[in-house]
Amino acid sequence: MTVRAKFRQCANPIDQATMTVNEKILRECHTLYADEDMGLIKIAEHFNLKLLAPRKKIVVLLIGNHSAGKSSFINWYIEEHVQKTGVAIETQGFVIVTSGKKRESLMGNATLHLYPHFKSLQKIPGVVDFLSTEISTSKQKKFSLVTFVDTPGLVDGDMQYPFDVNEAIIWLGKMADLIFTFFDPIGQALCKRTLNLVERLNSAHAEKMRFYLSKADDVSNEADRQRVMMQIVQELCKRPGLNRTGFDMPTICIPDLNKQTRCVNQIEEVCQDIERTINHTIQNTLNTLERDCETVAQLLEKRLEQDTEDRNYNFKTTGRAMVFGALAVILPLLLVLNVLVSISSKSFLHALLGASFTDSLLVYLSPVRMLWSIVPDRFQWTVLLIIVIGSGGLFFLTKWSLGLRLTLSRRQKRQYLEMKEHVEEVVNAKKQQLYREYLGQSVGDHDL
Repeated sequence: MTVRAKFRQCANPIDQATMTVNEKILRECHTLYADEDMGLIKIAEHFNLKLLAPRKKIVVLLIGNHSAGKSSFINWYIEEHVQKTGVAIETQGFVIVTSGKKRESLMGNATLHLYPHFKSLQKIPGVVDFLSTEISTSKQKKFSLVTFVDTPGLVDGDMQYPFDVNEAIIWLGKMADLIFTFFDPIGQALCKRTLNLVERLNSAHAEKMRFYLSKADDVSNEADRQRVMMQIVQELCKRPGLNRTGFDMPTICIPDLNKQTRCVNQIEEVCQDIERTINHTIQNTLNTLERDCETVAQLLEKRLEQDTEDRNYNFKTTGRAMVFGALAVILPLLLVLNVLVSISSKSFLHALLGASFTDSLLVYLSPVRMLWSIVPDRFQWTVLLIIVIGSGGLFFLTKWSLGLRLTLSRRQKRQYLEMKEHVEEVVNAKKQQLYREYLGQSVGDHDL
């Protein structure tokens, strides 16, 4: 059998040539789910099973007080100035920074078309008007596999936001794979709004949370820097959800060759954290793909087996119904025919049916006449009535026994067989290939 829908490769060979192995793996995993003809999501819909296509990139959410260095970090990571930076509150809304084919800026509605899974943000009044996307062509570091979400700088006091910034950040925290919290040693590092948000996010997503002392080079004195860190950590540990062992807050700053500093810059740890999350995401995506393949294949196999069982059941039921139906019709018919022949003269039958047919009929009815002669004359009509009523019962039994099960049509069965073959031969084979490509980055060919 030939599978009609084959796996679709990347349409643009130039894009495919410049893609990293990890980027290719995530994109092809996404296609295996989202293909319109034979994607796992489309197949799972036949069983009312809802699958989600894996994302092609991880989402990193950055929060912190204003002027904490969130936008500067994004610019440094992608090595392109896409976000405004400064002491003032530059980021007043949510800015999604992602990689693409050309430099472009998208406003709220266009952003929601690009990221349909962000459409729930529309439920928070005012957010969409302050939502935008910056598309960069940068290929630096792991940017092709990362989507940054830059958030408004958080401040206390009378600062009014045009939307519920707390609820918007909490919602985005659910979507993010990593949540970076930047504390500025010079600004309002202990902003209560920031600490309250951090506590809420940490209670639900502790495994995603990362804390950094940003702009560490602005404090030239090591003793002052340690004092600031102690103050921040003490304030954080006052919160029940944040009072945990192994609390870590690396010091980071944007590298500047023109600025001398004695601060130990741990900004590379941030990059390593992003890379680790990407690797974990790829492994989780491949593991999920394997589980979903097995689930869908089992559902297809079970449906085809059920169809075979239903067809066998219908065949047996139809045969049983035919036996009951024959008994319900033939037995009373023979008795009635025997009575009619018995009360009719032979000459009348010869004239009506012919001599040859009449003789044959009498021969065939002889067993019925012999059995019927056993019944006393005074009970014959009673017995005949009982047999007719019994035949009626058999007729209704026949109708009841015809509770046939619904089976697949030929077209449906062919479609299910094609889907099963596609999952077992195309998707499974692609999954194994992607696993080998991923593992091939870290182990030798002889170990695969």
